[in-house]
Amino acid sequence: MSRLGTLGARLYRGEVGYDFVAKRKIWYGISILITITAIVGLAVRGLNMGIEFSGGAIFNTDKTSVSAEAAKQTAQQASGHTAVVQKTGEGKLRIQVSELSPEQSRTTQQALAKKLDVSPDKINTDIVGPSWGDEIANKAWMGLAIFMLLVVIYLAIAFEWRMAIAALVALIHDLTITVGIYALVGFEVTPGTVIGLLTILGYSLYDTVVVFDGLKESAKDITKQTRFTYSEIANRSLNGTLVRSINTTVVALLPVAGLLFIGGGFLGAGMLNDISLALFVGLAAGAYSSIFIATPLVADLKERDPQMKALTRRVEAKRAARSAKADPSQDEQEPVDEEPQDAPPAGVVGQRRQSESRKGKRR
Repeated sequence: MSRLGTLGARLYRGEVGYDFVAKRKIWYGISILITITAIVGLAVRGLNMGIEFSGGAIFNTDKTSVSAEAAKQTAQQASGHTAVVQKTGEGKLRIQVSELSPEQSRTTQQALAKKLDVSPDKINTDIVGPSWGDEIANKAWMGLAIFMLLVVIYLAIAFEWRMAIAALVALIHDLTITVGIYALVGFEVTPGTVIGLLTILGYSLYDTVVVFDGLKESAKDITKQTRFTYSEIANRSLNGTLVRSINTTVVALLPVAGLLFIGGGFLGAGMLNDISLALFVGLAAGAYSSIFIATPLVADLKERDPQMKALTRRVEAKRAARSAKADPSQDEQEPVDEEPQDAPPAGVVGQRRQSESRKGKRR
């Protein structure tokens, strides 16, 4: 078995572990700091909405010797807006300009035709109205709200309402961070971005539900024992699934990283950036929230229950009694007979000593 597999087995059995739940205030502080940074970036820079949401025009040219940079400058001078130019193969160009009126679109088309030395009819122009983008945005928000509602209802029925609240907070945390990074990076928001955001919700929820399922099984009849508090059982369940969560996250991140850094960066496939960035950031944030946010938050909410408070008091009282019993300064000193020098050490089961007479008879 590999070292990682051995570590996972020891984590599952509770032989080793890290106390994530006890240090939850640290994780809460880190998450709040990251979330505030994302919100500030979103408020200051805003989202770079694509043409599908803001409206505008897309110009597709035939094969041309004009460079993409020259076509970009011509489109920006004619329209007065920022242009995005992509090579689509065989020397063709795709020029996208947002927030254009029909009159501005015709002016830009004519300027591009003059620069490319072709007839305006040779430049295929698609005009996108902002109302279509508003419709897409409204449907996306509606889909997100329905998804959140169904998640809360399902988790409340399958587990309990505290876990449903914790999972909802983790999902909102992941979405806020992803959208904030989108604003800071300045990537264009397209329908692919919306698809990526909706996709990461499932990945984020997957790791959380795996931990919650283990916690539900471990916490059965928890009030009938006095060995562990609820927070300690939650931490053991989290450690038991830690290696599994890391493995699934890394395996999922590798192909997405290929899309983002190789496809979008080296190969210049800019359209891949829309969905790959949302997936990459969302997967990483989802793995983080399932470990550092969701489970500690469940423990926080559960420890407020009167039964869990009573359990914590019983566990602490039992541990205090054991500690006092183990402390020789708190017990009366009693004479202890010394063991024979050849007696086996305490706690070791060895062969019984036979009397000398029986040994003589055997001889």
